[in-house]
Amino acid sequence: MSMLAFQDYYPDELSHCYGCGKSNPHGHQLKSYWAADGNESVAHYTPESYHTAIPGYVYGGLIASLVDCHGTGTASAAAYRAAGRAPGSLPPLRFVTGSLQVSFLAPTPLGVELELRGVPVEVKEKKVVVDITVSANGKLTAQGRVIAVRMPDSMTPK
Repeated sequence: MSMLAFQDYYPDELSHCYGCGKSNPHGHQLKSYWAADGNESVAHYTPESYHTAIPGYVYGGLIASLVDCHGTGTASAAAYRAAGRAPGSLPPLRFVTGSLQVSFLAPTPLGVELELRGVPVEVKEKKVVVDITVSANGKLTAQGRVIAVRMPDSMTPK
């Protein structure tokens, strides 16, 4: 099994995302992988003290950002898998957010590692739908759905 995250396969010119871009030193640097069962993806992230909504709890915008980037990363990996291609092979299969839906189920505490799990529920050539859960200390705190669309050529740096 590769120790590279889905996001590590993104070409350098497409790796500046605030949430998951390896080339953005100010971002979250989220890393997503296939879970041991291979049917779902997993990422872990520990919010910083400045990611606060009210003392002791995570700002919902951070949670939405993590769901977004884990979803698009999972979409890319699922598209490579469905196409029978090696991750990172060219042309790149990069996805952007077409729709993001997040439901907050319980307050998410600060100071603990969050676990995100993603399940690709629909994989097509130009669209991938991923359902995501967010847990803290084993408790489900948020869930979301990302409809990821294949990045248009107009977004690719020339």
